[in-house]
Amino acid sequence: MSDEPALAPPSTTAFAGLRARPVLWAVLPGLVLVAVGLSVFLSVLDAVQEQDDLWALDEPVLTWLVAHRTPAWTVVLAAITFVTGPVVLPIIVGVACLVWGLLSHEWWRPALLAGAMIASTLISLAVKGLVGRERPPEDAMLVPGAETTASFPSGHTIGTATLLLVAGYLVCSRTPSVARIVAWGVATVVGTALVALSRLYLGYHFLTDVVAAVALAVVVLGVVSVVDRLHTGPPSGPIGAGRDRGPSTPTTQRPG
Repeated sequence: MSDEPALAPPSTTAFAGLRARPVLWAVLPGLVLVAVGLSVFLSVLDAVQEQDDLWALDEPVLTWLVAHRTPAWTVVLAAITFVTGPVVLPIIVGVACLVWGLLSHEWWRPALLAGAMIASTLISLAVKGLVGRERPPEDAMLVPGAETTASFPSGHTIGTATLLLVAGYLVCSRTPSVARIVAWGVATVVGTALVALSRLYLGYHFLTDVVAAVALAVVVLGVVSVVDRLHTGPPSGPIGAGRDRGPSTPTTQRPG
């Protein structure tokens, strides 16, 4: 018989190695989100620059939506795009963060949400300036000439997606439950999709603009997750126990 110890499978060893590094284990989900978001964004950007892949759907989707406008949907989607625009949405977020902080007597999460929204705006403006993509033709816009900034990515979409994703993470990571996570996930998908649809339907953006915006919002979520985990420390205890727990009561061990 051999006295050499049995070697663990490579996958098990790698998994155990990550678990043995609590800080790395804590920030790993955020790093994965950043990598996935950047990968999707760069893929869409390449499609726009090379005019292939997803870019091929830009004109057909825009043309179909513009051709199928109805008065009722126009009113609804115009209202959605107004509320999620650069004037109204920052006011809503600012007031919500202020109320959140005052009611909870905690400012870390409200500040993190506000910071994420500012970061998403700066990222959107920077990418618009670097890519410099023209908007759809004015005859496709509901209000010709209403949008004059660059088209890629959609600022409305990245703002809404960032708000819903980051707020959902900040709430669900503290008090996780299956029902809460599913409900917020559905709200995030529906809310982001409605805003993205409004930008396409009203003729202000192409499909690739809104897809790139969602990808960048995922990147922002990943960064927020990393920053938050580094600030609060790696989670301890079973999932669902929460991370913001009060001091534990010491136990006395009896002899024998």
